[in-house]
Amino acid sequence: MKYLYETHLHTSQGSLCGVSRGRDYIQRYLDLGYTGIIITDHFFNGNCRADRNQPWKKWVEESCRGYEEAREEGERRGLDVFFGWEETFDSDDYLVYGLDKKWLLEHPEARDWSRKQQFEEVRRYGGCVVHAHPFRYSFYHNSVRSSAGLIDAIEAANAGNNSSFDAIAWAYAKKHKITATAGSDIHSALDIRCGNAFGIYLDKKMKSISDYVNAIKNNTISGLRVPSGRFK
Repeated sequence: MKYLYETHLHTSQGSLCGVSRGRDYIQRYLDLGYTGIIITDHFFNGNCRADRNQPWKKWVEESCRGYEEAREEGERRGLDVFFGWEETFDSDDYLVYGLDKKWLLEHPEARDWSRKQQFEEVRRYGGCVVHAHPFRYSFYHNSVRSSAGLIDAIEAANAGNNSSFDAIAWAYAKKHKITATAGSDIHSALDIRCGNAFGIYLDKKMKSISDYVNAIKNNTISGLRVPSGRFK
């Protein structure tokens, strides 16, 4: 049996670009056969919803609301919900997994990390870093940056990407022997449908986000849910 997980999802409570609340995603992913989802709202230097001028602890509390609402609804309906975030530097974005709200409340320095510090500190505390949609080029991503050496994996398939960008990412991951992931980068529950919902398969059901971190670090993701021919 394979277990299917969404790895890249934004809520309206945590991300300015989010359209749907955390609770609105649950039934739609259940209907498509997902075992669980990872909420990855935008972090401090990205397109976050919470006001950056407020005290750190209040910022963290507000930023986690989408995740917490989704988790509560998931527990009620039978979908596992896990926590992560997406941080932005210049034109490059990174998905961080393995650290939780409690950790964030105790580490305000995370908002000032460089790419190198992010990688070293996230790994120090048992997490991992995935380069999100690395070869995306658009009006808001007007350059492409290679972060080999500062990541644990590469998001080789992103439902918000042009398929040509994913083909480059897939080839890059294979050439450099980097773990490949896939995610929908979903912002609205109405966009969850066959062909537009990506994800990863695991052979074992996740008990915590640490299971996903270990799958990335050990390269034991058993498959990617992407449309046929996505990497051509």
